[in-house]
Amino acid sequence: MQEQHAFPFLREILLFLILSGILIPTLQRLRINQVVGFLAVGALVGPFGLGLLAGELPWLAFLTFPRDQGIAALAEIGVLFLMFMIGLELSAARLWAMRRWVFGAGTAQVLASAALLGSALLFAYGLDTRSALIVGLVLSLSSTAVVMQLLAQQQATGSPLGQAAFAILMLQDLAVVPILLLIGALGGGNGGDDNVALLAVVTLAKAAVAIGLIYLVGGRVVHKLFRSFAEHRQPDVFMALILLSTFGIAGLSAAAGLSMALGALIAGLLLAETEFKHEVELMIEPFKGLLMGLFFMTVGMSIDTRQIFEAPLLLAALVAGLVLIKALVVAVVLRLGGHPWSRAVEGGLLLGQGGEFVFVAIGYAMTSKVLDPTLGARVMLVVGLSLFLTPMLARLGRAIGERHAQARDEQQAAADDGALASARGRIIIAGFGRVGQQLAKLLGEQHIPFVAFECNAKLVSKLHAEGKPVYFGNAARPELLRRVHADEAPAIVLTMDHPASALQAVRGIHREFPHARLFVRSRDEKHARALRQAGASVVVPETLEASLQLSAFVLEAMGLDDRTIDRIVDHERELFTAKLLAPERA
Repeated sequence: MQEQHAFPFLREILLFLILSGILIPTLQRLRINQVVGFLAVGALVGPFGLGLLAGELPWLAFLTFPRDQGIAALAEIGVLFLMFMIGLELSAARLWAMRRWVFGAGTAQVLASAALLGSALLFAYGLDTRSALIVGLVLSLSSTAVVMQLLAQQQATGSPLGQAAFAILMLQDLAVVPILLLIGALGGGNGGDDNVALLAVVTLAKAAVAIGLIYLVGGRVVHKLFRSFAEHRQPDVFMALILLSTFGIAGLSAAAGLSMALGALIAGLLLAETEFKHEVELMIEPFKGLLMGLFFMTVGMSIDTRQIFEAPLLLAALVAGLVLIKALVVAVVLRLGGHPWSRAVEGGLLLGQGGEFVFVAIGYAMTSKVLDPTLGARVMLVVGLSLFLTPMLARLGRAIGERHAQARDEQQAAADDGALASARGRIIIAGFGRVGQQLAKLLGEQHIPFVAFECNAKLVSKLHAEGKPVYFGNAARPELLRRVHADEAPAIVLTMDHPASALQAVRGIHREFPHARLFVRSRDEKHARALRQAGASVVVPETLEASLQLSAFVLEAMGLDDRTIDRIVDHERELFTAKLLAPERA
């Protein structure tokens, strides 16, 4: 009889750490989405992958997870920290700042998607009311981890579509609370389908109580606890408080008859409302990728890929139905929110997959006897397959959005062809926000001609009607710059406030017009150096100019004369410029 090691699940933990140490840098180097990568590896080494061969090939037992016990223990930890991190991202200030999109567009998307998906499952797939309600609700949620990583790779998190997608995802994360409570209520019910409406009302009441407790406990217990111990400024004490909050509130939630995942989410929400939020984020940042990998790898292990071979056509139809219904709903919501159809379709394809919360909710529903295990396994497989398809769907959506945007720019440029043709020899301003408008005001007062481009259609229409030479379009597009004879422009000024967009624009303009003088606004010193290396002629960092102006006022208050102050400030600017040029000289 083999002796049991004193440390439980040691082999599983060591194997996971080895796989994570290999996977995380490999996926980053190959630019493969980490969620998809961990899911694939989890399915490969799990009990339904190579683990099936462990009985015939004993050596595979050391390289796979053939048993469910170790997986369940790892999965529980992964779920708790995933829910904690989701809660930490949600704060009242952030929700209120984006309230129109969060509570308007987000709520419409969740309710419409849940209604359509639930109805399809009820009438076409033949599910009972309870199962259709639960599955419809959980499938209405998308993957925050996958979507935000794809937006970051596309450098589109700060774009209008990126902000709208993020707002919808925030509402979906917030919807986790009532969905978990609803599953618990349905699992505790003993009636038939006729009691669903009553249980839903009870669930809403429980959700209201839970939210009230979040603020009550957060204000009176957790906040005071962190404030008391934070005075010691010891990282180990701070980490202990984070773990205590997560596991403690998760345990209290379980003791109250709710799920531990809901308790971990509440713990994250509690800390999101305190001044310690950013410190907590910094503390868990080194472990974030590892914990996310733990969750998604265990999810991959729970997916029974054998079902793909048992019913391939049915699974293909279910995945296609999920993506099409959600993509359609998201596209309509985004279009009603003011996005053009091309970008709305791009957003629909980006958010068309199922989310990571599905695996948490479906597992909880099966444990609570709300869902049949066979149905739950099929739902998780469908969502897993939709996650694998998401990078491809995102690229397709991006191509649709970019192609339409390019056609629209060309159409708009053709309509303004006469006006743009006369823009020869003018200063070109790319971006007509506050900085661009201030520059245009100064140029106008000095009777220096300019032409400006802006991507905000409403702002362009307003300014164009006032007679200002402002046109719709992305000034980083070479075909648009050729129409205004950018090679003859005295200067091209980039004022956009999104660092990645500015860097991409500088590279494109410098490649097409290598002799153009580029004056660019930068965020900080690091961004300024990248812009200089990309081809910018002059870079003006916001942080530098703000600090120099502040210093000038302080020196003036100390009695220094204007000539001395100007000399000191100019010297600092020269030092900064020399610092930017130093790598090129080396």
